[in-house]
Amino acid sequence: MEYHKLIKARYSVRKFSPRPVEDEKIQTILEAARPAPTAVDKQPYRLLILKGTDSVAKLKDCTPYAFDAPMAILVCGCPDEAWVRPYDGQNAVFIDAAIIGTHLMLAIHDLGLGATWVGHFDPAAIRQAYNLPATLEPVALFPFGYPADDAKPAPLHEKRRPLAEMVFYDRF
Repeated sequence: MEYHKLIKARYSVRKFSPRPVEDEKIQTILEAARPAPTAVDKQPYRLLILKGTDSVAKLKDCTPYAFDAPMAILVCGCPDEAWVRPYDGQNAVFIDAAIIGTHLMLAIHDLGLGATWVGHFDPAAIRQAYNLPATLEPVALFPFGYPADDAKPAPLHEKRRPLAEMVFYDRF
């Protein structure tokens, strides 16, 4: 799909078909994460693929926002591997993970699938349910799959602030 059409057509899918996602599509989605930029190209992320009834069922103990998707990707960051800004000690792991997540969401939509970005989850429950090592920080969860026939964008999806409210210019 042409990029500008893709970014305008993509929406957060919150209702999914039970149809399984083909392995080839999963691989294409994962490959879309690899070229995503990260600070100093450190690539401090790991992707946990949650596929299968038992794996996906555990999500319900971690978040109310799994939306009965047939699968999900959990984006984790490795803070110890990420670049740290020397001026203030700001760790880039969350920014890097957000960039990866954006690549994943756009690739998912481009393949005719749908996803939503979930940040509302219990990190401790995620760690326990999926035996994450202490070196990984769960950052974002992406339930995804084929949208249900009656899936549609949320009511506020089309409502966007005017650029004049969000953009300002440095005027010398």
